[in-house]
Amino acid sequence: MAAKDTYKSIAAPAEGLFKDNGSRFIARAYPVESEAEIKEIVAFLKKEYHDARHHCYAWRLGLDGAAWRANDDGEPSGSAGRPILGQIDSAGLSDILVVVIRYFGGIKLGIPGLIRAYKTSTADALASARVIEKVAGKWYTLHFPYDSLPAVMRLVKDLDLPQRGQSFLSECTMEVRVRATLDADFLERIEKIGNFIG
Repeated sequence: MAAKDTYKSIAAPAEGLFKDNGSRFIARAYPVESEAEIKEIVAFLKKEYHDARHHCYAWRLGLDGAAWRANDDGEPSGSAGRPILGQIDSAGLSDILVVVIRYFGGIKLGIPGLIRAYKTSTADALASARVIEKVAGKWYTLHFPYDSLPAVMRLVKDLDLPQRGQSFLSECTMEVRVRATLDADFLERIEKIGNFIG
């Protein structure tokens, strides 16, 4: 069986809303690729919605979704972050962050009410998001002499590698993105041309 290197994420930020007994739950979903990016977004939302009572969130990263976190931000344990993560998992998504901002309306909702609110607002945001297929892989930076350019470009073309940050002087540099299932083949072939990974 061929190794699987694709997974589902969202194309762009999306928003959802749920209201109950005066409380408002604003769900914001974001495509993300790193914990640093997640921290930045959460910090930004805490500033933007500084007057909100809670900023609860959950995220999942990577091909297998092994990296994840669920945060209740002061709500009763398991009443916010876990329901958000549950919706992410029900949709089969990764490389995603969902933050739900709660404005308290003066009436306590109880744990079942909170679970329903966080779950429903997240589901609303995910329903409005455009789901895309992502390919797992990583970027490599190549440094090579100009006379190796034809061989490197042949490899790039053969494996259909996306490129960025090219510089073709006496010393050439280029970044290429290699999908996970082609990684071993790429490393073996670039080694034959010359050890150019920097």
